[in-house]
Amino acid sequence: IFDLGLRDKKALAPSIKALGPLAKKIKFVLSEHREDDFKSNDVIVVNPAVPRDSRYLAVARKYGKTIVNDARSFFDAVPSPVIAVTGTRGKTTTVNWTSFILNTGGKKAILGGNSSDVALLNLAGKLKQDTTAVVELSSWQLELLPGAKRAPGIAVVTNLYPDHLNRYGGMKDYALAKAGIFGGQKRAQALVLNADNGWTRFFLSRKPRSKIYFFSARSLPDGKQGVFTKNGALFFRTNGGTEEVISAGAMEPLKEKGEHNLANFMAAALASHLAGVAWANIARTIHDLPDIKYREEVVLRKNGRSVVNDSAATSPDATVAAIRRFSRQGRIILITGGTDKNLDFKPLAREIKKMLPPEQVCFLNGSATQKLIAELRKTDFKVPSRQIFEALPDILVAIKNSEYRIENRGSGAQKRRPSIRHSQFTVLFSPGAASFEKFKNEFDRGERFNLYSQKLFKKI
Repeated sequence: IFDLGLRDKKALAPSIKALGPLAKKIKFVLSEHREDDFKSNDVIVVNPAVPRDSRYLAVARKYGKTIVNDARSFFDAVPSPVIAVTGTRGKTTTVNWTSFILNTGGKKAILGGNSSDVALLNLAGKLKQDTTAVVELSSWQLELLPGAKRAPGIAVVTNLYPDHLNRYGGMKDYALAKAGIFGGQKRAQALVLNADNGWTRFFLSRKPRSKIYFFSARSLPDGKQGVFTKNGALFFRTNGGTEEVISAGAMEPLKEKGEHNLANFMAAALASHLAGVAWANIARTIHDLPDIKYREEVVLRKNGRSVVNDSAATSPDATVAAIRRFSRQGRIILITGGTDKNLDFKPLAREIKKMLPPEQVCFLNGSATQKLIAELRKTDFKVPSRQIFEALPDILVAIKNSEYRIENRGSGAQKRRPSIRHSQFTVLFSPGAASFEKFKNEFDRGERFNLYSQKLFKKI
């Protein structure tokens, strides 16, 4: 039986068609939920939109039914080694770089899950014993993972910051969900944690059974295994001692990617080394690390002027990181705003106030945008109503038109104002919020931004 939720047959026609001949053998329940279905069926498969406190899931639990999601089903079926990555920020970059390092370093790896073109359950059918699956897992997927037959051979938690608080009662509930990535691990398996993140202490309090390794942009406490940077070089410490494994010169290209991407690289490098890649091979990949779509992705770059798509920045701390990175490269025109997830926008408001004048910030209206504007106004940051937009194309048109207005207007002091058109600048689209009021998701939002910006800014 398929209970496909509250959508009707017309809306679900493509999904049903994709089942092919199998659809004829299935009884579908459409446009409604029926409590009896959760009592009489043995396995309940949930998707991300189902709230944890759903009364229908409560019925299923009461009657002893098995509740699974795609991640639990994947780990029940996967035949090969798995490197799994979670965290609030950086997990997509980390899985992509880990897969790249493994394949470049002589190992066979396939990237799958949330940030790839290979769905998690499809990935299980593509794997062989000698191939490593590299997967990104969300907090929602990890809620049910401890009940799976297997656990990741190498689990990575990049960091933890406030996010998804519209789903969780608070940060502790959110952290408990993330801890599911190592809940089923055994002693022979490995857990990689961020020594510089405040929530790592909480994960350690859950007493992981696996071997624990850390990464740090500063240094590691005595007795801790893992990687850290010193004078620009990367060092690896084990019980056998500490050695420099990548020179400062080889690490140099990472500087322009920002501190957050240095952390992502260390996590990816450590996981790859634990999977068997030599440090010399890892060092050779640094120059060629791929940019990740919709994550500080440089869409256009010409004559010192750039357009950057950071649509995957769905929390304020991600936008803070993007502002800090690109402000080092010249002037920023920031596009931000979206849908609220019960997050705190005070830190982002402080960063904008510190780094940007009002005329360099454009707002895409939404529930999160209004919270951010309220916090900015508390700091005496002026937000002109003309810089609050209802549609993304309108923002880009306004930015492009403003280049000409600023260059040509007025005389005297006005005429001497620096021209955007004749200076280095970055149009940075970093929403710091979810997208659901105006887009299907952050990927839809990112795709549309790329289409609009490539059309408008070809000749910047």
